[in-house]
Amino acid sequence: MLHTIPIDKILFLDIETVPLKYRYEDLNEHERYLFDKKVSYRIKEGVTTKDIYERAGIWAEFGKVVSIVFGIFKQTQGKRTFHIKSLAGSNEKSLLEETSRILNDFYTKKPQGYLCAHNGKEFDFPFLARRMLINRVSLPRILKIHGKKPWETPFCDTLELWQFGDRKHYTSLELLTEILGITSPKNNIDGSDVARIFYEENDLHRIQEYCERDVIALANVFLRLREEDTLKANEIIKKS
Repeated sequence: MLHTIPIDKILFLDIETVPLKYRYEDLNEHERYLFDKKVSYRIKEGVTTKDIYERAGIWAEFGKVVSIVFGIFKQTQGKRTFHIKSLAGSNEKSLLEETSRILNDFYTKKPQGYLCAHNGKEFDFPFLARRMLINRVSLPRILKIHGKKPWETPFCDTLELWQFGDRKHYTSLELLTEILGITSPKNNIDGSDVARIFYEENDLHRIQEYCERDVIALANVFLRLREEDTLKANEIIKKS
């Protein structure tokens, strides 16, 4: 896959998510019951469901998307560029509707194309699909994978590529960028800060910029895995 797929047929993406309700106490009684039941297997000595709720944004049943960033390579007269399209907002349904439109447009133009994310097969792709169904947003064709065999799904995952068949091995994007000599996307924020920045600071722009850095890092990891040069600053183009 690494070298056989033209790089301009890969749509890179990253999402940022937050809990539907900021604090565990904000859940009603039935919601608390359902959340407690879902995470019961994680309970151990010294850890409560309230502690676990800080990460509720990772579950599509209790979280929502607040930002999504796309990136795609283009080759023009031998010159490589990486184009970024960013979305962010508190109206999740509108965000997902635009995401569905972008993904359908990509599929129409690149029917043999792939979506790429880090740990995308276990997080980004299913999270988007689940939240679209919850919000009654039509699933884009590229996410309709029911009935397909694993090798038939149009998904590329840099975590899986780095595993080299070792399914038990997990490496974060942050760690990969460090060991591969790529600029870290984290800067002064990481995933654990997103909910606070969203609910307390109401700073969607900061979250969006963080998501953009993740997509650039993702693309650079993919390039390193292909044994190619990483992106230079003048090759990155942000679309309004």
